[in-house]
Amino acid sequence: MVLILDIISGAKVVYVYQLYTTITVDQPAPGLKAIFSFRVPDQRSGKVELQYLHEYAGISSSIGLTANPIVNLSGVIGTNVLALGTDLSFDTKTGNFTKCNAGLSFSNVDLIASLTLNEKGDSLNASYYHIVNPMTNTAVGAEVTHSFSTNENTITIGTQHALDPLTMVKARVNNAGKASALIQHEWRPRSLFTISGEVDTKSIDKSAKVGLALALKP
Repeated sequence: MVLILDIISGAKVVYVYQLYTTITVDQPAPGLKAIFSFRVPDQRSGKVELQYLHEYAGISSSIGLTANPIVNLSGVIGTNVLALGTDLSFDTKTGNFTKCNAGLSFSNVDLIASLTLNEKGDSLNASYYHIVNPMTNTAVGAEVTHSFSTNENTITIGTQHALDPLTMVKARVNNAGKASALIQHEWRPRSLFTISGEVDTKSIDKSAKVGLALALKP
């Protein structure tokens, strides 16, 4: 149910009712799950999804129940150390791929590295994350993004460090001169208070950005 309050027209309240329905057929075959979902009264919201899960592979595909549906397919194959995945979307109305991404990742106890191809092959992204000190949750990371259409590179490096078991400090800077940092404190279980800031080091005359955030979870 959606509640819309219009103060300008005299606190007029409009109730919009919607019914969300999901039907799941679990394990019609080993590792397979079928999901049918729709929303009433939206007749174009119907969707069928098939999921297959194996010890070393996972595949998910979905198709909208419309005259010209969008077909989605995503999958990953590999282990906890090395994995290869892809994410595709095809618009049957235009006959074009609206999404075409692929990625390769490597991880072990203290290191995670990945290489991804996004934006239908236009953007190449490489990232690296290394835990320097597990006791203080100190880590460093770097990310390099190359755009083939503009021939531009974006390089970002960052670090994090735990001041105490409940307080984390993070900072990063990129080759465009934008630097940002935040301090985050868990003042109660699963509830976080964050202070963040960003400054453009190449334009010091511009005002810095400062933000506050409070996340509450029951």
